[in-house]
Amino acid sequence: MRKKPASKPYLRTYRLQPENQETPIHFLQADTVNHPLFYRRNHFSYPSLSYSNYWLSINGFVAKPVLLSIQDLLQLPSKKGQVVLECAGNKRSLFHPKVFGEQWEKGAISQGVWKGVPLRILLEAAGVKKGAKEVVVEGYDYEKKTDLDEVHTYTRSLPIEKAFHPDTIIAYEYNHQPIPFKHGYPLRLIVPQWYAMASVKWIKQITVIDDHYAGPFQSVDYMYYPHKETNKVAFPVTHINVNSTIQKPLNMDILNTGTHVVRGIAWTGKGVITKVEISFDRGQTWLMAQKELARTGYGWVSWLYEWKAEKKGEYTIMSRAVDSYGRIQPAAPFWNRKGYGYNAIDQIEVKVE
Repeated sequence: MRKKPASKPYLRTYRLQPENQETPIHFLQADTVNHPLFYRRNHFSYPSLSYSNYWLSINGFVAKPVLLSIQDLLQLPSKKGQVVLECAGNKRSLFHPKVFGEQWEKGAISQGVWKGVPLRILLEAAGVKKGAKEVVVEGYDYEKKTDLDEVHTYTRSLPIEKAFHPDTIIAYEYNHQPIPFKHGYPLRLIVPQWYAMASVKWIKQITVIDDHYAGPFQSVDYMYYPHKETNKVAFPVTHINVNSTIQKPLNMDILNTGTHVVRGIAWTGKGVITKVEISFDRGQTWLMAQKELARTGYGWVSWLYEWKAEKKGEYTIMSRAVDSYGRIQPAAPFWNRKGYGYNAIDQIEVKVE
């Protein structure tokens, strides 16, 4: 008898040019995401690169500019750790009123083990001058930006303090293998605790400046605009908000009476997750979920709750996380014009028959 082929999850495609695809977050079975299921967020087409002729330049407001090959980097002290990367637009489709932009549901988030050289080692080798304010990281990906009608590379900057953080790395491995091309090969910046727009892929050069960088992906995009018609009181997107997602059951599932395991993940950009709570009565009462494993590095926490569904009917299951900074998922998200940082209490609907 011929064996049936095993079913497996695939990325959900929103766009092919540039490629934007979402992780099937509900079907992940492990806390490390294999690269074929790692979400893809691109502003431009993939760049053309040659590994054999690849050099990394550290220049600008430094005493001694540095030019390094991949082999040079592999000889330097390295660091590795589990880091969650979440697109700032994750869950954008849940905002009300609706906002323009890629209508991500809950899967523009993934994580795994990254390894690379701490950025501070490279900056110290170049001799950052006193008075430096930011470190600009430029990627090789570029195209015309539609709202400006100009060609730009994807370029972002970090405050000098964040650039020197010991866990900000220039990564060359993901899950103990070279970083896959579509996720930044051969070098990608990894900035733990910040939304993934900061983790620039396909690094072209690193420039130290004594001013504030004002490129379009820094001062126009990835800004919170609280008002629809004005840019007043806008401020930059940085730290990941405390958040959670229910992975199981699926939204609109039909279940039998009996015991069901509600599963999910929770994460934060400040401190650690201290608790996750579940509600079955639209938030009137909250029950403590069980965290499966202590978080390692900057990854998410997996959690579960055994639910005894004894009565038939329709239920709203809600989850909310709390972190060690006292931040808790709000009942309603902070609405902003570009749809960043959605972190309202998660919820799904199920029916018990």
